[in-house]
Amino acid sequence: MCGIVGIVGTSPVNQRIYDALTVLQHRGQDAAGIMTMLDDGLFVRKDTGLVRDVFHQRHMLQLAGNAGIGHVRYPTAGCDSADEAQPFYVNSPFGIGLAHNGNLTNVADLTTALVRGDRRHLNTSSDSEVLLNVLASELQKNTAAHLAPNDIFTALEAVFRRCRGGFAVVTLIVGHGVVGFRDPNGIRPLVLGKRESARGSEWMLASESVALDMLDFRLVRDVNPGEAVFIDRQGRMFSHQCAPAARHTPCIFEYVYFARPDTIIDNISVHKARMRMGERLADKIRRLRPGHDIDVVIPIPDTSRTSAMQLAASLGVKYREGFVKNRYIGRTFIMPGQEMRQKSVRGKLNAIDLEFRNRNVLLVDDSIVRGTTSAQIIEVAREAGARKVYFASAAPPVRFPNVYGIDMPVAAELVAAGRSDEEVARIIGADWLVYQDLGDLVAACRHDNARIEEFDTSCFSGEYVTGDVNDEYLGRLVRERADEVKALRREDPDGRRPVRAV
Repeated sequence: MCGIVGIVGTSPVNQRIYDALTVLQHRGQDAAGIMTMLDDGLFVRKDTGLVRDVFHQRHMLQLAGNAGIGHVRYPTAGCDSADEAQPFYVNSPFGIGLAHNGNLTNVADLTTALVRGDRRHLNTSSDSEVLLNVLASELQKNTAAHLAPNDIFTALEAVFRRCRGGFAVVTLIVGHGVVGFRDPNGIRPLVLGKRESARGSEWMLASESVALDMLDFRLVRDVNPGEAVFIDRQGRMFSHQCAPAARHTPCIFEYVYFARPDTIIDNISVHKARMRMGERLADKIRRLRPGHDIDVVIPIPDTSRTSAMQLAASLGVKYREGFVKNRYIGRTFIMPGQEMRQKSVRGKLNAIDLEFRNRNVLLVDDSIVRGTTSAQIIEVAREAGARKVYFASAAPPVRFPNVYGIDMPVAAELVAAGRSDEEVARIIGADWLVYQDLGDLVAACRHDNARIEEFDTSCFSGEYVTGDVNDEYLGRLVRERADEVKALRREDPDGRRPVRAV
């Protein structure tokens, strides 16, 4: 999962893009980048690390211009080196920068077509660079010296015909402006904001509405599935439906885990969705254990807090903060390698003994992926004196890999794959385990005003909404995503990179 932002303003945008990326830092802690445009000049700074570490004053001073794009990344589909830090750039035609959140499911075929048919060279293994070159190839077919909005939309119609998967994209076209577009299923989020300044209209595109709030932009709407939005240098906004909207199926994991609670995606409040998750999980506990002996509900910070508070209130059980979190350690779910994940958990959470001692504790987490973190947290709770440790997941069992931009493990590394709830409980060391039902999760995320009838629930259901994910594709994921494969890639990171920047 990544975070993207694009701004066309009436004054320099470097600081505003930086601020937006800090708000979106939870979406990726692996690398960050900003690209800005001044007249026909282009300026870029990107590197691995957190936003605050990548950009220093000297870099910010060089990022001149009133239009730009930004990106925060965590590694997806094998992209885990400095070479894959975004935005990517190609100098022909016009000069194009691109920042991408998502994953292309037909990247292998696209790569072959680009190299053999379009005669384009790829420097990395990133599907984002592939997407950039598809766009550049289609724009190259236009011979006009200056692009009109319709020229951009015509090229993007071809991009949508060629590319499949889940993606939200912002691009910077030198001398023209910023373009944003979203996959036909609306799997990955992209919102559009506007504000008026003394000099005219300013526009912003971002992964989450919270980035607009922070910069005092008004949320106009979500970019529609299959739609492209172009904002020129004069602050004029153009939009076009470049691909027929398919089933509108936003990724449900955004509401479970990735998005900030103060975000609104597709007119659905993440905070309220998580409250409803807690209510429905409490209903299930009452059905399964009407005479439960839970003394206290404790969330595993931070994402599960909202659900845990509502669950406790619904059950009439005490809610307590039992863990203190070290906020300077990244999310273990997205850390490369099992050994690093295991080491980080102990340094990430410390128990407040008084909240556990001689109590039957219900720990609440947003989800269980590998089970490693859950097992260690349960062990910490027992060491703190808990009499019994129950575990509740606000999401259903994760049994299938995500192929639309979340670097979720292959099925063999998912603790719930092929196992019953009781077997998972034994593996993670819980006295009892309860998962949210998928139907209840979908109901919790739906909202009457959002007009969203269904979601991408592929990591829970194994049903892939784009219809092009088969056993062959999933087998390739095993070769790319398995922990042992990633370990080998870190030892020999150059892989298929015939040319490297120096």
